[in-house]
Amino acid sequence: MIELLSPAGTLEKLTYAYTYGADAAYVGMQDFSLRTRAGNITEDDIDSLKRIKGEKKLFAAVNSYMHEKDIGLLKEKLELLGRYPFDAFIVSDIGAAHILKNHFGESRALHLSTQANCLNSAAVQAYADFGFSRVILGRETPLDEIRRIKDTNPEMEIETFVHGAMCMAYSGRCFLSAFLTGRSANQGDCSHTCRWTYRLMERQETEGSFPSGELALEEESRPGTYFPVNEGDGYTTILSSKDLCMIDHLAKLKEAGIDSFKIEGRMKSLYYVATVTRAYRKAIDALEGKAGSEDWREYRDELFRVSHREFSTGFFFDNEEIANPTEVSYLRDYLLIGTIQDEVEPGLFDLSLKNKIEQGTALEFIGPKTLGIEDTDFSILDKEGNTVESANHHQSVRIRTKKPVKPGFIIRKKLN
Repeated sequence: MIELLSPAGTLEKLTYAYTYGADAAYVGMQDFSLRTRAGNITEDDIDSLKRIKGEKKLFAAVNSYMHEKDIGLLKEKLELLGRYPFDAFIVSDIGAAHILKNHFGESRALHLSTQANCLNSAAVQAYADFGFSRVILGRETPLDEIRRIKDTNPEMEIETFVHGAMCMAYSGRCFLSAFLTGRSANQGDCSHTCRWTYRLMERQETEGSFPSGELALEEESRPGTYFPVNEGDGYTTILSSKDLCMIDHLAKLKEAGIDSFKIEGRMKSLYYVATVTRAYRKAIDALEGKAGSEDWREYRDELFRVSHREFSTGFFFDNEEIANPTEVSYLRDYLLIGTIQDEVEPGLFDLSLKNKIEQGTALEFIGPKTLGIEDTDFSILDKEGNTVESANHHQSVRIRTKKPVKPGFIIRKKLN
């Protein structure tokens, strides 16, 4: 049985990941994660984690590159880590893995992070000997090599990314963020500089280490800061890779022996987490012949309505697609408005707003098994029951609708 593994940067996203079909989810530990701005899990969340997790699986990303001070901090927090309901730790640093293994023994599994760049069967065997039960292969591993790796190490669980953002740098080991902003991607604080817009320019005067006459990229909001480059003209997305999307090739991934299909996106919205998880849940169920999955392609189409860059198949088949950067910044058809919360009375629900909602706007409600319910004849009310024309992010309001919606449904608005 294939595992569907979804991202969860916050407790709210974790809830939606499970609700919309994930078998397992992964969260980050603030001090040790390569996504320090993902709204990571804290000590105050332990009881909530246990309640939300239930019988599902939960993995903790402890995958940053650790300096000496970080190793000391990890040792100090071992007892605290043991209080979380984690089934496994996702680790890239071998020293951290050694500490976790010695402390937890077999009570917590070790999963090798993709940041460790494991690309061959010999390395997989070495990690198996160390005590890892799962390897998240480097994203550069071709599909035919994955098959050989699994054949050589049949007892090792193999996990690969199947959807989400890719890096132009080798498995995320990028220094561009630190160069332009002082925020290191290798310390979990990537500023996503590869997603910004740039222009190619030729300096007329020598300034610093940028000689006169050389071509360089200048970021739109940082005039005077230059990054040398030698191709294209105008603003460019040369540093932004295409996104990975393997939903049409899951049978081939299964045949290669992959055990867990992983979705990237701990810093993405809950709308992204829910919609992408739902699409892959339907596709996996269809692949495994489960009832009720006949319409999976309709859910597949939803992937193109979530904010994304151009899609590619990454390194699975060849390098041609991923070697070419995306030609557009983002593609997006819908805006997340909010989520349906508790039902106050029949047809009246509390709202959690993420963006502005206005009376009379055409809205759509989507759920774990509901593609889209349109509604323009809804009412927005304050907590005293008074009708309001609009409400903004974080305002406490309710929605009255005659549509068959439930708590956990997502509200979105189609963009022009």
